[in-house]
Amino acid sequence: MADKDILGTIDELVAEERELRSHGTGLTEADRTRLKSLEQQLDQCWDLLRQRRAAAEFGQDPADATTRTAGEVQGYLQ
Repeated sequence: MADKDILGTIDELVAEERELRSHGTGLTEADRTRLKSLEQQLDQCWDLLRQRRAAAEFGQDPADATTRTAGEVQGYLQ
C-alpha cells in the first residue's frame, strides 16, 4: 500500500468518524462500537504511515512496513 493509499483510507475513516460524532450524545451502542473501531483503525493507519516515512528517511524499503495490531498501537505512549 502506497502512502497516498494510506492517506486516502485515513480521509475516509475521518469522514465517517466526523459523521458519527456529529450525532453528539445520541449515539447507539452500535455507533459507539463503530467509533471505537474507527479510532483503532486510524491509529493503525497513522502508525503504518509513520513507519513507511521513517523507513524511507533512513534508506530502507517503505514496503517492508507492516500494520501492527490495534493493541500494540494503542499501547504506545504519546
